[in-house]
Amino acid sequence: MYPQRPFVEAANTPRLHDAFNLLVGPGRWQPCRSMGTFPVRFPSAEDPGDAGWHIDVSFGLENPDFMSWRANVYSKGRALLMLFLFSDVGEHDAPTRIRAGSHADIARMLAPAGEEGLSLGELARNGFAESAARPEVLATGAAGTVYLCHPFLVHSAQPHRGTQPRFMAQPPLLPAQPFNLDAPPQARCPVEEAIVRAVNG
Repeated sequence: MYPQRPFVEAANTPRLHDAFNLLVGPGRWQPCRSMGTFPVRFPSAEDPGDAGWHIDVSFGLENPDFMSWRANVYSKGRALLMLFLFSDVGEHDAPTRIRAGSHADIARMLAPAGEEGLSLGELARNGFAESAARPEVLATGAAGTVYLCHPFLVHSAQPHRGTQPRFMAQPPLLPAQPFNLDAPPQARCPVEEAIVRAVNG
């Protein structure tokens, strides 16, 4: 899980903390104590076998069947999806593919399921077709770039067609308190507001 000091410091800069406050709200997130997992990609002509569209589910992780892991409309257990680039990542270096705006599609899928939410298997039953028409963007950038994303964003890995290994990390930003979608608009953080607008839109 890479809890060593350089990694923890990379996730806890003043600039990042300011961004967390803006997106999630002061006092409503937990400082990162680990960089989580590092998906490392090496140049290869072979299909990596894990390049399907998905969201990062956030609870029920004690179940050994990862397709049973869950997400709900309150984004229980995850305040943000984060992508930390630890190497330069160009368009051929297996950048994460992102369906821009797809968080709204997922919010609408999750809303009827309430607190229980849906499993990854249920969300992926049709290959995330609900978001297929969304524009696709690539998470490229120089080493040190950090993407702070809505936790419902549909994204995907892809093969590495470049020449140098790609290093990135994807720790969750953990919430300090649950999201409150019933809060008045002035009390909602941007992540909550995006969910409410998607569900009510």
